[in-house]
Amino acid sequence: MKYRAICENHLYNKAYRKGKKIATKNVVIYVLPDRLAFKLKKENPEKEYINRVGLTVTKKIGKAVTRSRVKRIIREGYRLTDKEYGIKKGNLIVLVAREGCVKAKSTDIKKDMIFAFRKLGMI
Repeated sequence: MKYRAICENHLYNKAYRKGKKIATKNVVIYVLPDRLAFKLKKENPEKEYINRVGLTVTKKIGKAVTRSRVKRIIREGYRLTDKEYGIKKGNLIVLVAREGCVKAKSTDIKKDMIFAFRKLGMI
């Protein structure tokens, strides 16, 4: 299932301030229950709860090409984790890249996400 992106800056800030956080070697994950989950469920054609996911990759990671590559790898790691383990729905999830992401592959990211989501009780 396709996830929906977080577009508003205040949702990122709210996830940073109030959300549960876990840091791994490659990513930091913030999870916060979504207050609009019920409304989004009604709008969804499949009538299911969905997660809203946001990605953050800072300029410390590298130049634009490197940051884009890291975003693709993180998206793929999230997609594989959701497909294989089924992440609980109805949450705001912010994925923040760390410097270890530059040399990591999507399988490394996936392992980190599985560990983190288990610790957070999302799997």
